[in-house]
Amino acid sequence: MAATQSFSSLKSVCPSADGLRAGTRSFDPCKLRVSTCNEVVLSSFHVRGFAAVAASYRPFRCVAATVHSVPTVADTKQAFITKFSRPIPSIYNNVIQELIVQQHLMRYNQTYKYDAVFALGFVTVYDQLMDGYPSEADKEAIFKAYIEALKEDPEQYRKDAKRLEEWASSKTAQTITSFKSGDGEVEVILKDISQRASEGKFHYSRFFAIGLFRLVERANATDPAVLEQLSKELNVSKLSVDRDLDVYRNLLSKLVQAKELLKEYVEREKVKQAQRESNSKSSEAVAKLESVDL
Repeated sequence: MAATQSFSSLKSVCPSADGLRAGTRSFDPCKLRVSTCNEVVLSSFHVRGFAAVAASYRPFRCVAATVHSVPTVADTKQAFITKFSRPIPSIYNNVIQELIVQQHLMRYNQTYKYDAVFALGFVTVYDQLMDGYPSEADKEAIFKAYIEALKEDPEQYRKDAKRLEEWASSKTAQTITSFKSGDGEVEVILKDISQRASEGKFHYSRFFAIGLFRLVERANATDPAVLEQLSKELNVSKLSVDRDLDVYRNLLSKLVQAKELLKEYVEREKVKQAQRESNSKSSEAVAKLESVDL
């Protein structure tokens, strides 16, 4: 069931590593293409989600934007590249590029309105997908560039995600679904979502589903009935939430396996590079000795 499995409980279901065969050229991790696993990972998250988002996309209307100010997908991608121009290893970059296309369509949908649960979902996705990134500083810089390319506030995303996690951590399986009786900041946010959803003015997304599950997870509510009740209180489809969580878990498990294969490849290349350098030094030493003998 959807609410009983943590995001960290992943299975190794990635295909074979034919795309990781060692070569003879110098190794550059930023140019490495992990084709087999990476393409499967992208298709898991992209195909179903993209169709749903694109079906509801309206290029002529969006929140706080006019018909003349809505950027294209290409504009958003170029803005990201401008804000973060350093190379990104392909195993991460390909996923980021797919996500930014999806989120662009969400961002400029006519029913889109930023909310903290959506932010928590995206932050959860980003941190999971970018886990193990070579540079922590670049990891945060990429996050900042990504959100700013969508003309939103990265600090607000982080702040709201943290606030919701702290709130959920203070709740139990019994109390997290009773937000309508509270008047705190988070309760007000959840009640607003519930109201908009009941009026057909709420734009559901996969990021929202992940944020919703994260709330339940932080409250240590392992009973699937808790997620079902919370979805009901928020007037969102539990069936959609379950479906999107399954897709996301599948994505994570494949990406984790791809990262493991990449790590093994890098280690093999380091050993081979060291061996080549050692052989080169040995050859040079022999050549020097032979020249002395002569």
